Amino acid sequence: MKLIEVKNLCRHFEIEGVITKALNGVDFTINKGEFVAIMGPSGSGKSTLLHILGFLDRHTGGEFIFDGRKSNEFNDLELAQLRNKAVGFVFQSFNLLAKSNVLENVKLPLMYSDIPEEKWDEIAKKCIDDVGLSHRTNYKITRLSGGEKQRVAIARALVNNPKIIFADEPTGNLDSKSGQKVMEVLEDLNKNKNHTIILITHETETASHAERIIRLKDGKLIKDEKVSKRRTSKDFIK
Repeated sequence: MKLIEVKNLCRHFEIEGVITKALNGVDFTINKGEFVAIMGPSGSGKSTLLHILGFLDRHTGGEFIFDGRKSNEFNDLELAQLRNKAVGFVFQSFNLLAKSNVLENVKLPLMYSDIPEEKWDEIAKKCIDDVGLSHRTNYKITRLSGGEKQRVAIARALVNNPKIIFADEPTGNLDSKSGQKVMEVLEDLNKNKNHTIILITHETETASHAERIIRLKDGKLIKDEKVSKRRTSKDFIK
């Protein structure tokens, strides 16, 4: 079932009369339950595309259809609700509250939900367990490794049970071993818990965990292909 459709999608910026075409006629579909990587060099448009798909920005041409509804039909309140409930974000820089512990960070999005407060701890602890960090639940963020911080960020992205998770260069600040663990968590969320994941990366090895790779260059989609040999956690077992 289709979750995302983009048709001739464009995002043009005008600064002092000069037009920059960050996205210029992009077309693709992402189904529910897919794991898709978006790749491209700096300036290719992948960050702009992420911002549009995550309801952080609006396109200037074409169509973006989310779960059967055109994005330009959503008002500001509906967009805010979508950002909180329908999508989860995982960023390269973690964006965690350093003075708070793991549990407090993970349940933060629930404060803006309609879920009763007495259920927050239970929901957050389940998400912490899903990323393998139950033994760190009450640890301050400053006591965690980089890889553990990113897994906390993933748990926080999961806490409102979003329809889609956007992972923007999630291994960019990590060593190879920590990055591997983060990708194993995302792999498990997709394969065993059926979460739709869109991964933004410039690393071919990281992208190979996905089912599909969409490649951008100069604001255009130049290739959309299935991964012939999908990398999995088993590839790392010695």
